[in-house]
Amino acid sequence: MAETENTEEDSPKKASKLPLVLGLVLAILGGGGGFYAVYSGLILAPEVTEHAAQKAASGEVKDMSDVAFVPVDPMVISLGSGGASHLRFQAQLEVGTAHESEVAKLMPRVVDVLNSYLRALEPEDIAAGSALIRLRAQMLRRVQIVTGGDRVRDLLIMEFVLN
Repeated sequence: MAETENTEEDSPKKASKLPLVLGLVLAILGGGGGFYAVYSGLILAPEVTEHAAQKAASGEVKDMSDVAFVPVDPMVISLGSGGASHLRFQAQLEVGTAHESEVAKLMPRVVDVLNSYLRALEPEDIAAGSALIRLRAQMLRRVQIVTGGDRVRDLLIMEFVLN
């Protein structure tokens, strides 16, 4: 009988997996709930005042009298080393009316920086789905460096055709 008691004491007891499973389920539910709360705007959303809500509902637009557009000369650029494909590009720069003449005066530099950037592209760089967004951001950054950071607000692409 002493032998049977010793063998029962020597065998380890199995730990329950219930706390582990319960913790995993609660972690998944907490993560999903947190994602939903942030995604739907329940938490960490910007506050909307009553005035802002009424303004958005009525369709009021902020005053746009301080906006001017400076056209960039149309460009035809040969792409790749073979020169078999061409890019036809035309854009306008959105500037404040106070900076319109300054940006127009710097237009040769703007055309040069855009021409240099676009000539360095390969046809594969343009073929990607989100390429236009990336290219626009790159061109805007280069234009802002040439003209001064706060003069050009945006680069509006009017024509972007790959032949």
